[in-house]
Amino acid sequence: MTDPIADTSPAVIFDIRALSPDDLGRLGLSQLAYVKPVMLNGANVFAIHAADGTPMAVAADRNLAMAAIVQHEMVPALVH
Repeated sequence: MTDPIADTSPAVIFDIRALSPDDLGRLGLSQLAYVKPVMLNGANVFAIHAADGTPMAVAADRNLAMAAIVQHEMVPALVH
């Protein structure tokens, strides 16, 4: 097993905003979740969805939604 601290391979960086919905779904449900503002029962809240669009949760504010995603060892993304 390699030491991740000693790994000197370059990081791969891409712009997630350029991904199609199909590409986004292929990133993996267990790795990526997105947050988008929605109206629910007359209140502005933030919906958390899996990469394929499956609703997972609702949070009162964006920071709480992002923290919930990170707490579940996923990578958050914002959708405007």
